[in-house]
Amino acid sequence: MFSLLRENIRIALSSIRNQSLRTVLTVLIIAIGITALVGILSAVAALENTISQDFASMGANTFNLQRYEFRERISSEDRKVNPTISYREVTEFKEKFQFPFTETAISFTGTGSAEIKYQNEKTDPDISVLGVNEYYLENSGLEVEEGREFNIFDINNNNNVAVIGADYKDGIFNGMDPVNKTISIRGAKFKVIGILESKGSTFGNNQDLRVFIPIQHARSIFSQPNINYSLSVKVDDKEMLESAMDEAIITFRNIRGLNPKEDNNFGIERSDDLINRILQITGALNIAAWIISIITIFGSSIALMNIMLVSVTERTREIGVRKALGAKKNTIAMQFFLETLVIGQLGGLLGILLGILIGWGVSSSLDFDFTTPWKAMLWATGITIFVAILAGSYPAAKAAKQDPIESLRYE
Repeated sequence: MFSLLRENIRIALSSIRNQSLRTVLTVLIIAIGITALVGILSAVAALENTISQDFASMGANTFNLQRYEFRERISSEDRKVNPTISYREVTEFKEKFQFPFTETAISFTGTGSAEIKYQNEKTDPDISVLGVNEYYLENSGLEVEEGREFNIFDINNNNNVAVIGADYKDGIFNGMDPVNKTISIRGAKFKVIGILESKGSTFGNNQDLRVFIPIQHARSIFSQPNINYSLSVKVDDKEMLESAMDEAIITFRNIRGLNPKEDNNFGIERSDDLINRILQITGALNIAAWIISIITIFGSSIALMNIMLVSVTERTREIGVRKALGAKKNTIAMQFFLETLVIGQLGGLLGILLGILIGWGVSSSLDFDFTTPWKAMLWATGITIFVAILAGSYPAAKAAKQDPIESLRYE
């Protein structure tokens, strides 16, 4: 049995070599569909991994008060213009929001184009500097790897201190320990008290090149009008999160003087809601990948069936000779079916390889966290086997039913 199977595989490979051009074209058609499937699913999986890691660190017991909700920020069509959240509003909220077991972080981005100096070294002028209070790092899921984070005395006393991202150690500090070193931001001096653990990049934005300074210092350095502030509230007990959010909405509506009939002119988001909404978007991309791939693979199955029908016709006399020498119907059918299966698997392997390369390339260019798409590879393998069965069954059955006498007469 095994010797017969090996012989059939050898004959199938020989036939494929003899029809190399048609085989290559068919393999490429199959590979295109598998490439689309694996490539898109790989890129989407990398996006999901990156987003999950970025938001998971914030925890499921954190919510943010900001100018717009997430869905309003990504869609600018007919968007209601909300007023910026002012410093007076965030400080008043922090004083009035007295929900138990909560910590309120205040922050704003002073600039995204600062130049950081240390002695004779300096960075490119594209550094983000954020003004924060003592709770911001904890509420954002940022952990200090060396040194310490801000405390209430640093914020209340407006100390000249800074916490920096992980990339500075091998940047302007040339591998030295940055803790207790002094950096300069727009002429103001700050002593580095802590270095954050590496967070990598998200959508091309390097999270390890940020600098955090006390919020009052940031307000004195970055005094542009209409600065927009953000609030982040962490609740120790997740069961109390919904109640805390309701209390926060009431508090901020009162601060803004909204009457009961008016809609909120600010956004409130749970950290886990953000990731769920983004994953809904990636789910739509997955569906699009499947639709594109199924259409292409359907076309490739037709092409594969066509080449096998042509092969059966061209080898009619060969089939007659084999039957005259005693070959059974099952043997003839298996020979053509294995030929179809080999072509399908060659297309599948090529498509998987190209899809992984495309997924990796997209992930690398967008700084996504790429992982090997095992699930997509398994689906692709299963699909190519299904295509081979679908496309090879009829030609194999047609070859097996050939009349040996008529086949030998065929020219």
